[in-house]
Amino acid sequence: MSYQIFLTIGLIAGIISIVMALYLRSIVLKQDPGNERMIEVAGYIESGAKTYLKVQYKILGAFVIVLAIALLFLPSPLENSDTYTRLTPGALNWEQATAYVIGAVGSMFAGWLGMYVGVKANTRAAQGCSVSTKKGFDIAFFGGSVMGLTVVGVALIGISILYWIVPDPNIVLGFSFGASSVALFMKCGGGIYTKTADVGADLVGKAEYDLPEDDPRNPATIADNVGDNVGDIAGMGSDLFDSYVASIIAAMMLAASIAFTRANVTMELRYYFVIYPVLLCGIGLLASLIGIFLIKWKGSEDPGKSLNAGTYIATLIFAGLSALFTFFLTLAVQETTVVAEIWRLYGASIIGLFSGIIIGFTSDYFTRDDKAPTRNMAYAAQEGHAVVILSGFSYGLLSVVPPAIGIVIAMTIAYLLGGIFGVAMSAVGMLSIVGTIVSNDAYGPIVDNARGIAEQGELGEDVISQADRLDSAGNTAKAITKGFAIGAANLTVLALLFSFKTEANLLSAGTIEIIDLLTINVLIGAFIGVVVPAFFSALLILAVQRNAAKMVDEIRRQFEENPKILTGEEAADFNRCIAIATKGSLKELLIPSIISIVIPLAVGIIFGVSALGAFLAGAILSGFVFAVFMANAGGAWDNAKKWIEDGHLGGKGTETHKASITGDTVGDPFKDTAGPSINTLLVVMSLTASIFLGLLMVFNSGAGLLVF
Repeated sequence: MSYQIFLTIGLIAGIISIVMALYLRSIVLKQDPGNERMIEVAGYIESGAKTYLKVQYKILGAFVIVLAIALLFLPSPLENSDTYTRLTPGALNWEQATAYVIGAVGSMFAGWLGMYVGVKANTRAAQGCSVSTKKGFDIAFFGGSVMGLTVVGVALIGISILYWIVPDPNIVLGFSFGASSVALFMKCGGGIYTKTADVGADLVGKAEYDLPEDDPRNPATIADNVGDNVGDIAGMGSDLFDSYVASIIAAMMLAASIAFTRANVTMELRYYFVIYPVLLCGIGLLASLIGIFLIKWKGSEDPGKSLNAGTYIATLIFAGLSALFTFFLTLAVQETTVVAEIWRLYGASIIGLFSGIIIGFTSDYFTRDDKAPTRNMAYAAQEGHAVVILSGFSYGLLSVVPPAIGIVIAMTIAYLLGGIFGVAMSAVGMLSIVGTIVSNDAYGPIVDNARGIAEQGELGEDVISQADRLDSAGNTAKAITKGFAIGAANLTVLALLFSFKTEANLLSAGTIEIIDLLTINVLIGAFIGVVVPAFFSALLILAVQRNAAKMVDEIRRQFEENPKILTGEEAADFNRCIAIATKGSLKELLIPSIISIVIPLAVGIIFGVSALGAFLAGAILSGFVFAVFMANAGGAWDNAKKWIEDGHLGGKGTETHKASITGDTVGDPFKDTAGPSINTLLVVMSLTASIFLGLLMVFNSGAGLLVF
């Protein structure tokens, strides 16, 4: 039985996913968009989101073209049927450059389609809440599912077709690099945009003028809603698309290089190892599809319960189906020792999946408003602004410990089962049901927008209350998704690091095998790597600070020059605030995006390939701490504020409430800009190291320009 039959499963699953995404899109668009005012507000949001993406895609297009040309002339490791060689000097690297462009375009398409449906679903979900909570939930969840299914469908179609045409993981690596470079732009830009508007709206509208959440008199309200879409739908979708593709590629490259060194593994068996990650992800996609429709069929008036049920259902279906198809694969392989190893790799993938869920729900514990950490932060707000910051900072640091333990346990068991390939497969397993995870995540900003549209469309307190229930579940879903994404990204980049070391060892004929931390150039590389996530986070948070200051000035100017805005007699100038957020975010994202490629290349060229490996290790470890800390601290500050706004500890307008707003303002760029962007930074730097490895080997055979 040919390995291509099993590769076809991933391709078919991807096609089914895109077809179902288009079907769900049609269901969402058929729903009632609500009254004239709701349609008007939704139109502002849609227009702002489309304008932002249009400008961003123009910048991205130029960036992609320049990098594609660079890759075209890049020395790159390739394999053939007999040896492990590099491109002939002077040959053009058409395959990898083309794969890079396809990956970039695929990532942009996934982000665009998901956001397009998101801005259509928000007003329909708000109107659905006037019928029932379940009606509003179904519309929002199906809207989010379009993003989830598109992300996974595009990824599997791209990987399957590319590997079918050119059965070399190094070529498919270009596809992953394209997805990652686009994801970094979209995550950084979307994060800066959404927090520029959110921070500005809170500091002036809430803290200074005591305006309610999503009050139409606040000029930054529409920009805030636009930011939810470009940051949490398009941005997070691209982030998980990036991690998903990278995890598959890392496992494929490790499978190719490890199987190549084994005397008992024929070329045909080698291909089975390489396509196994694609097979599992295809099964995971089918499990996500079944889970999505079971949620719809079963139904529930509790949206949070429905979202969690979808994750549990998809997990169990994946575990069963993947075991069945692994059995079919072993029938084709038949070699006893190889069959046993494949089953161990299956076990590693299941360990990864369950550890991802545990990590996600750990984030849920540290951010939910009915749990001790968030409640304690709310009580700390009674003591003042400084104390609530100290409390959130401490709980954020404490929240790093459980997921770190989870990663260590997953790595330990996965390594015992399948070595470094097992670790890579645990990352694949963790991201196997990413269709469900992205669907849950995209649901969050849709219901957030729906809540605002319900208020601005004057649907009444009962409908707003229904939308609040959906929004509360969305906040919890986003917290779980962020934890899941962080865990998956870290296992993925660890697998990429193993892959990088293995590839470097093969290319250097064994001279680059051990990265000795006590070697001076290696120690320098590790030290630089530890610093980069801190530097990157600082750039993004400072970008939010600068742009939020402009937003604050604009909101104050409108209120001072036109008092009729506050009385509701005249409308605020929403477009001016949208323009500030758009221009500022696109300007600020360039430097953080460029350094993700430039710094690892500089380390590799100057200090050598071994130093670059240490650089990646340092960045992965410190990046994990920063990402978990900022995501959980920010989410807890946000929910502590919302718990107070629900009427606890004196409710809105009190000094306690104002202190909680300060905590939320600090946490906003933590949880929605810097924290999630670190995931993408780590993947981009790891892929940069692998894809430019052939170039780095030119400098003193990989030892670098500065030889100690």
